[in-house]
Amino acid sequence: MSHQVFSIEELSEYLHLEADAIRLLVKRNEIPHERIGMGLRFRRKEIDRWASQRLLGMSSDEVHDFHRQSSAKQHDLSARHALLPEIMVPNCIEPELQGKTRAKIIRNMVDLADATGMLWDKEGLLAGVEERENLCSTALSGGVALLHPPQHEPYMFEDTFVVYGRTPAPALFGGPDGRLTQHFFLLCAQDDKIHLHLLARLSMICHRTDVLLALTEAASKGEMLDLLFAAEEEIIQSSLPRG
Repeated sequence: MSHQVFSIEELSEYLHLEADAIRLLVKRNEIPHERIGMGLRFRRKEIDRWASQRLLGMSSDEVHDFHRQSSAKQHDLSARHALLPEIMVPNCIEPELQGKTRAKIIRNMVDLADATGMLWDKEGLLAGVEERENLCSTALSGGVALLHPPQHEPYMFEDTFVVYGRTPAPALFGGPDGRLTQHFFLLCAQDDKIHLHLLARLSMICHRTDVLLALTEAASKGEMLDLLFAAEEEIIQSSLPRG
C-alpha cells in the first residue's frame, strides 16, 4: 500500500494496534499526528520514525506487550489446511512477467506485489529481496524460484500473501541444476513461522506435482490460480494416512 498519510483506521491496520490504543497515544501526545477539523491524520514518514524510536526505547516487558498487540494475522498452518486460497487471488498473478535479468525480474515481482494493495513498504521489500538473492539464489531445480526477503515483519504487509509471475522465456537465475528459470513466486510473509510453512508447501507443490509444466502451458490468470490450488490439494491428499 502506498499511503503517505493515514487516517486513524488506516494507521490501526498499519501498526496492527487497536484504534483506541492509538487515540490514547494521541491524547497523551505520544505519537506524531495532525488535527484536520474533527479528524486525525498521521504522516507515514513520521510514524515510521516514531515506531523505530519507540521500540528502541522500550523495556523488554514493554516490547513484549507491544509485540503481543501488534501480532501478525493468523492462518491455519496445519498439514491438512489449504493455505493458497487464503493468500492468492487473480491480481497476484502475471502470466507475462517481463525481465531478462535477475535485477529486472526482482523489481517487476515487487511491482506485482505492490499492485495487490497489501504491500506497505515497497522499497523495503525490494531491498530485502535483493539482499537475499545476493546472499544466495532462491532458484530451485526445475526452473522455479521462491523469492523472499531475509526478514519477515508484520509491518511490511497488510497480511501474508504470495505473487506468481511467468516470464515469456526462461532466464538465468542461479538454479542449482543449471537450468534457466521461468516460474517466480514472491513470498510476502508476516512472520517466520508462516514463511517457513509456506516455503515448504510451495517447494512440495513445485517438485511433487506437475504444476510447473501445467503453468507453462496455462493461458490465463484464472487457470493458473486453479492449477496452483489443485496442486496444493494434491499435496494435502498425498500426506493423509492411508487406510
